[in-house]
Amino acid sequence: QMRGSRSKALAERALVNCRYSLAAFSTGERRRRPPHGDRQCAELALHLQQSFEAAILTHLYPRSQIDIYVQILQADGGNYCAGVNAATLAVMDAGIPMRDYVCASTAGLAEETPLADLSAPEEAAGGPRLVLALLPATGQIALLQLSARLHQERLEAALEAAGQACRALHAVLDRGVRERLREVT
Repeated sequence: QMRGSRSKALAERALVNCRYSLAAFSTGERRRRPPHGDRQCAELALHLQQSFEAAILTHLYPRSQIDIYVQILQADGGNYCAGVNAATLAVMDAGIPMRDYVCASTAGLAEETPLADLSAPEEAAGGPRLVLALLPATGQIALLQLSARLHQERLEAALEAAGQACRALHAVLDRGVRERLREVT
């Protein structure tokens, strides 16, 4: 019986291994965190893995492992989304082929007005919060998470706000990748 990471290797595709953690100094609260995060960090790592498995062409790398480690240094709202967007650029810079960019944004409601890319005070206000990871070229949703119950009409407005933010972010990320490509070549 094989042990270690080789036992996890998949014969037909690459394994995407993700880790998500918050630095001890990243938030205002001063509590001791386990070295590899808590239960919430493990859940966000799983979401990260699912989002990138939807985008990375894993069949091109059988019996391989792609590691994506995200460590948040300053937690001031939209931490998971910032990590997804940074990881997208890192995976592209590493030359790993992807179907599309993975762009993520949060959305919420301030009374009846949908807001995108929530800050820490807006997240702390306690309203419903939506997290969207989108593959913008195809419109495929890689992750959709809702923190509270929300009426369907309000959900559609929040989803549209997050979708618009993801599409705008896609344009910015694409411009940055193309500039980087020009520098390298």
